[in-house]
Amino acid sequence: MNNSIVFCFIMGWFLGYAQLGDNRFPSYFGLQVRGVFPSDFVNSPSLTLSKEGMKSTISQTPGYSFGGVVRVGLTELISLETGINFTQRNFAIQGSLADSGVFVNNTLGFIQYDIPINGLIYIKLAKKWYANASLGIVAGFKPTDIATMNNINGSQFFYHTGIVNKKASLDLNGNIGFEFRSKKSGFFYLGTTVRLPTKPLFVYIATYRNQGYKVTQYGDVSGAYLGVDLRYFFKNVRAIREEKKPIE
Repeated sequence: MNNSIVFCFIMGWFLGYAQLGDNRFPSYFGLQVRGVFPSDFVNSPSLTLSKEGMKSTISQTPGYSFGGVVRVGLTELISLETGINFTQRNFAIQGSLADSGVFVNNTLGFIQYDIPINGLIYIKLAKKWYANASLGIVAGFKPTDIATMNNINGSQFFYHTGIVNKKASLDLNGNIGFEFRSKKSGFFYLGTTVRLPTKPLFVYIATYRNQGYKVTQYGDVSGAYLGVDLRYFFKNVRAIREEKKPIE
């Protein structure tokens, strides 16, 4: 609940800030929704561990992200973009024991708060159509570890845990897309994102326990992904007012 209040407060501040700024190159506030998709193109989405007949696989599955974006105009064709996003990555887990008939499935969800800082350039394609590309970094905050388990028959357990070694992270981020600009309705953007963590998202720990017998495995999970972005930027009220002023 407290995290949601802080998230809404920051987005409100961004909205107010975006209505100010240089009239020649105004700032804009927008909302973003992103589909998060694992891909071998950026990194293997699966990690398989094997030890003493125990096998565990954790695979990233589609997730989502949403938040606010502020675009600060520097020139007619260059801007700075920042904001704050909530990101949910999802994982599927499989565990098995050789020659025992034991096989388990489970899922894990991992949340992260992100503040991207990107340099953005435009290419004007037509009067209202632009292509743009951006590159930058993402400061991330990972608030908590994650865990789940499978109780097989009362005495046998599979434990699945994601341990965050450092709550703060710094990742690489790139975007490319197209947008339609309307003075009356705002800006509409469709594009793609590549997210490349510089360090593992978390350490995956798989443990099998049967009374006094215990096997534990460790492995790093990347968390890299491709994203599909939908954005809407609101009209800049101050810029429109300046345009409507009579020439003195």
